[in-house]
Parts: sequence; C-alpha cells; structure tokens
Amino acid sequence: MSLSHTAAEYMLSDALLPDPGGSRAKGLRLELPSDRLLKFITVGLPLFLVSLAFAREFSAGSQISCFSPTNFTGKQSAYVDTACWDSLVHHGLDTEGHAVTKSLWALKVFPYSLLVVAVLMYLPYLLWRYAAAPALHSDLLFIIDELDKSYNRSVRLVQHMRKVQQASAEPERFWEEYERARQERYFEFPLLERYLTCKQRAHSLVFIYILRNLLLLVFLAATCLYLVFLHLNIFFQDEFNCSIKTGLLQAEPHIPPLIPCKLVFFSIFQLISLSVGGIYVLLIPVVIYNALQLCQWDKGLLSVYEMLPAFDLLSRKMLTCPVNDLNVILLFLRANISKLTSFSRLNAVSALREATTNKEDIDTVVDFMTLLAGLETTKPKHHACAPDGSTPQSNGRAPETKPGVEAVGKASRDSLGSA
Repeated sequence: MSLSHTAAEYMLSDALLPDPGGSRAKGLRLELPSDRLLKFITVGLPLFLVSLAFAREFSAGSQISCFSPTNFTGKQSAYVDTACWDSLVHHGLDTEGHAVTKSLWALKVFPYSLLVVAVLMYLPYLLWRYAAAPALHSDLLFIIDELDKSYNRSVRLVQHMRKVQQASAEPERFWEEYERARQERYFEFPLLERYLTCKQRAHSLVFIYILRNLLLLVFLAATCLYLVFLHLNIFFQDEFNCSIKTGLLQAEPHIPPLIPCKLVFFSIFQLISLSVGGIYVLLIPVVIYNALQLCQWDKGLLSVYEMLPAFDLLSRKMLTCPVNDLNVILLFLRANISKLTSFSRLNAVSALREATTNKEDIDTVVDFMTLLAGLETTKPKHHACAPDGSTPQSNGRAPETKPGVEAVGKASRDSLGSA
C-alpha cells in the first residue's frame, strides 16, 4: 500500500467520532438559558427578600410603635402595641367629617404574599418539567445520536469507497456507479429526515412552551398590579390612628378613643416591593422574547448540518410554519451544542466549503471526504462537448479540472504531508 493510501486511511480514521464515554442522558439541558435565568430570578428574588424581612423582624422585635398615654404602665403600652398590630385598622375622618375606617391588613400579610408569588412563579417550571421535559428528553437523545451516527456513516462510506475503488479494475465503471448513486440518493439515510419532518406536524411541545411563557407573563403582570395597588392604597400611610376601646375596655373612661401608631418597618416593605416590582417589569420583555423565538427558524444550526446527506431541510425547502415541535427541538439542540460532537467537525467542513471557488461541487460531507482522501485525483476526466456535438481539443491537451475541487484536494494533501 502506498504512502498516500495509508495517509488517507489514517485521515479518515481520525475523522470518525469517538464513542461517547458516558451516558448523554445525564448532561442534557432541558431548559433554555433564558428560561433558567427567569426561574432563578422570579422564584429566588422574593424568597431572598422575604427571608431578609423575617430575619429583621425576629431580630428587632415589634414592627409597630404606638404613642400610649403617659398614665399607661409598661404592660399597658405593650398591650396597646399588640392590639393595634393585630387589628391594623386606621380610624379617621373623611372630607365631610364622618368617621371612616381603613384596613391595613395587607401590610401584615405582605411577606407571606411574596411567598405565594414565589410559588406561583415556580408553577410554569413544574408544568414544563412534568408535561414536556420527558418527551423532549427522548427526542434530543435520539436526534443527537442520529446526527453523530450520520456523520460517522458518511466517513465510513468514504472508507468503503476507497476500498472498492482500489479493488476495481475499471475506474470508469466505479465512477459511473458513484454518480448514479448520488443521483438516486443512495447515500442518504432518510430515518432522521423523516423523523424531523414528522416533528413539524406535531405541536405538543410548542403548546406547552407557549403556555409556560403565557402563565409566567400573567403571573408577572398580576404581581406588578398587586404591588401598584399596595403603593397607591397602603404604602404611603406609615402612621395611623388605632382604637382599642373594644370589648371590656369599651366603657373605660381613661382610655382615649384613638391612639396614634407608626409602622417601624414600613420603609423596608416599600423597598422590597419596589425591588420586586421593578425587576419583574424588566423581566416581562425577556418572557416575550422567549415566546417570539418560535417565530423564526434557527437556520444557522440547520445550515451546518446540511452537509450531512440525510439532512437537507433547508435546500429542499421542507420547512413550514416555525411554530411547531421541530423549532422547539432546534432551540434545545442549540442549548445542548456541547453534546453534539459532530457539530464542530461539520462546522469546520462547512467553513472550508464556503472558502472554495466552486462550492457547488461539494454538496455533502461525503463529497468533501472524497477530496481529502484523494479519490478525486483518480476520477476520469471527460471531455466537454461543443454545441455542435464535436469534442473540442485545445493543443492536444485534456481540459483542466474544476479549480475548486483541485484547490481543496491539493490543500488537503498538503496538510496531510505537513502533518
């Protein structure tokens, strides 16, 4: 066997992808990076702020301070603070002088309402995890495995072509069979392409993904409206008049009808509400962007895998409306690009193909590997026919080969020689 044949065999063997060492199922990401960021902020932020508020409350004691009469003892003053904090009702007068009451109970339940907000923000994640993630996990495993196998099959096909070409006594007969196989699409493996085409007609994943974002958008908007309501009605009233003349104390003459009180941690509640509301408002465009990602195809990923013989959704214009399960799968393939071992190889092949003069001569990775393996140098050079049917001759020399094919073949052989 000549050195060129040995170098080509080594090159093709190195081009094969190694078998994955561990299980791919453990490292698959079933959440997009933006969705993971949204979950971390929408759930973690209120929990973090509420924990700070509770820690401050437990360390500082009472959250209310009432101005009791001077004739009250210490226990009576403590009773006033407790009674006013339990009732949280403001007694005042309207513009016409009539007595009115206003409940401030929302201040007491405000930290607990943020806990409810955190639980609500976690519900869309639970919906995706239990309704869509299992099916998405199996789809990603199959597609990633098939993409890598399709690349390896293409390389092994070129290895087999080299063996058949070396053993063939009639090179012209070999290349005739090769061209016929290309025209009849023998090199293609339709399982993956048909599976992806079927996913274009499925809408379960995309429905759950849109529902997840809609729920998150509704919960964010409802939380912001709730905080606006608190600010407009309660969060500008840190002082109120409390009445303890109820029950057994109603007939006591030495107890004043109204006692002024002040909320000690009112400013902390204001700061917490402004922080949560402001950040949630900023997250609303992110949620809308996540939903709008489904309105266009990730053609960058598709164009790279167009180099596979079994993946020509773009060139054959097989893509329909992007709002389907296939587009969701492509988004998660992009998020799991590190699991696609074949992506870096095909990306390099695609870049080299774009750099050639006649890139239309290289349709798939099979064509590119035949150039790297030196098979194109053994291809018979057919004379071109003139319009009148005669065979033109130029000084008795054979016509030149295609510059793109010759350049790629020469560059590949030079790189092998330098290696």
